Amino acid sequence: MAKKQVRGLKIFGKIVLVLIIILLVIIGSTFLFVYNKLNKMQKIYLNEEELGVSSQIENNLSGYRNIAIFGVDSRDDNLEKGNRSDCIIIASINNETKDVNLISVYRDTYVEIEGHGLDKITHAYSYGSAPLAIKTLNTNLDLNIKEFITVNFDSVAEAVDQLGGVSINIETQEELKYLNNYIKETSKVTGKSDEKVPAVGIQTLNGVQAVAYSRIRYTEGGDYKRTERMRTVIEAMVNKLKTKNISEINAFIDYILPKVYTNVTAGEVFALIPNITNFKISKSIGWPYETKGITLDRWYGVPITLESNVIRLHKEVFSETQYLPSEKIKVVSNNIINKTGYNK
Repeated sequence: MAKKQVRGLKIFGKIVLVLIIILLVIIGSTFLFVYNKLNKMQKIYLNEEELGVSSQIENNLSGYRNIAIFGVDSRDDNLEKGNRSDCIIIASINNETKDVNLISVYRDTYVEIEGHGLDKITHAYSYGSAPLAIKTLNTNLDLNIKEFITVNFDSVAEAVDQLGGVSINIETQEELKYLNNYIKETSKVTGKSDEKVPAVGIQTLNGVQAVAYSRIRYTEGGDYKRTERMRTVIEAMVNKLKTKNISEINAFIDYILPKVYTNVTAGEVFALIPNITNFKISKSIGWPYETKGITLDRWYGVPITLESNVIRLHKEVFSETQYLPSEKIKVVSNNIINKTGYNK
């Protein structure tokens, strides 16, 4: 049980902290002191020609900068192949409006991974590290991702406490019950106090409480709702970070950056500076929209269908009202239907 609890904390922490890295440099007010700190990140080079971005998709999505964020299940400092990406989020930046859309891709989603056939998308990172994971996203969702950030970090409770807590709306008594149940378990793992949340409604949650909230998955919506709660806490952390002064942001950066593995350079980060005041989180969604579980050699979340889910994504997130899926999407979608029998 303890191992599962620790793993749950890691998964949530990976998503939250890496998004904070991206967004804090977008929303902060002074950046000269950040430049040298960015060099603390573990950087690698990726061959963009091997990431599966077609010229057609490149043209269609030229107005969007899509960054893949991976949280890997690593027990050491190795953030490359051999680790599953238990958390996958696409941070999509509209270059014109500066809206930032957060797209969670469910880890069990049944897709095609080059060289490995149909499999869970979480395994792509394990098979081929960031390049294969990015290519899997690009070729199964018709995307233009060329940048990524990966972390292995389980100190989100401490990060929330450094921010002075986050404001979260506890919607129902059922949610409150599970939240308080998870607080005790989370407290044991983190070594922090196990103070319970007193009531429903908008509450300021400390680190343990915020992590416990993100772990709830037994209410209506199950694991999909849990992923939504993670994104809710992310947004709350970003909003809280906006209120911090330079000294506080400085301490936060020192705490996070050494744990980052990426191909995003300091120069690329600073290219965003002229528009820093305009960036805002606009949409927060889980993908695929429609899924159905199936047990083959193991349990998978099958998009119903891949093609229709990709069409909806491009229409709703990228405003492609006339979007037509690539032939690759159609082939993979049909392969999934033939394998599972699920077409509706």
